[in-house]
Amino acid sequence: KKISPETTSETLIPDTQGNWDALYRMIEGGQEVVSPNMETVGRLYRMVRPQARYERSLEQIKRIRAAGMRTKSGIMLGLGETKDEVTKAMDDLVENGLLILTLGQYLQPIKMHLEVAEFIHPDTFEMYKEEGLKRGLRYVESGSLVRTSYHAERHVHVPIL
Repeated sequence: KKISPETTSETLIPDTQGNWDALYRMIEGGQEVVSPNMETVGRLYRMVRPQARYERSLEQIKRIRAAGMRTKSGIMLGLGETKDEVTKAMDDLVENGLLILTLGQYLQPIKMHLEVAEFIHPDTFEMYKEEGLKRGLRYVESGSLVRTSYHAERHVHVPIL
């Protein structure tokens, strides 16, 4: 920041497993956006993120937001989640202070990872974008190729309020 004040940064952080001191150390770096990814809906959490806990991940977002940071997270679709589960996750995220959400298609990286349960239609991604905005998210990136850092340069301008 001292060398290039106009440079912006986003930090993708891991689940701190309840180590809140570690979380606060990670968010004190002066970045504009802090991104702990949820990855999936509550019912699939243990299967997709065995080291993390859904409620603890929400608490992490809540603490980041309470520290005055711009919060962002991402969810992969196509793991077998239902529409009700996705909209419930959106509600949980909004309730805990999330501002920016990315929704993208899960793709199996290698055979030892979970298989794709469903390929999501582009109209469904658009519907989820509208649902997220309706529920109070300030910015939603939603599409088959969307990943956490997709259009990240736009996210630094989302008002923190």
